[in-house]
Amino acid sequence: MLLDLMSKRRSIRAFTEQKLNDSQLEYLRETAVRAPTSRGLNPWRFDFVSDTDIIAKLAQAKTKGSAFLAGATLAVVVSADSQRSDVWIEDCSIAAICLQLAAVELGLGSCWAQIRRRENSTGISAGAYIANILDLPENQAVVCVIGIGYPAEDKPPHSRDALPWEHIVER
Repeated sequence: MLLDLMSKRRSIRAFTEQKLNDSQLEYLRETAVRAPTSRGLNPWRFDFVSDTDIIAKLAQAKTKGSAFLAGATLAVVVSADSQRSDVWIEDCSIAAICLQLAAVELGLGSCWAQIRRRENSTGISAGAYIANILDLPENQAVVCVIGIGYPAEDKPPHSRDALPWEHIVER
């Protein structure tokens, strides 16, 4: 079942205008806070943004690779209190893929926009740009933004033969 979800998960960058319903949003919220976290520290924060004006601003977070967010009906900003845990990046990354797999399970599409260590066109970091938009606390560091919605494009799974099997080493 997990492999089926993983094979269906593709980077969807085009979405319909159909809104998510309350039960879908609740499912995604619960998935986020159930994500594994090192030592149970829960350093992450999930800003669920459905306001189209704010999503349009998030789509401009970096010079390349975030514009697709403008078409999403939901953007989830994944950030963490970088002072709370030394592995906040890993914790946020795990939560992000859990959210993406939950989206697939709900028949939705998603795509991750890398924010950490990326620049905005204004010369500040993409993370600082988003922190300003959302008025995040000073110690919140943004890892990514996940655009979620009903897919307006159909991407077939990668074939099993095309997978990078050479990256598996057996000893």
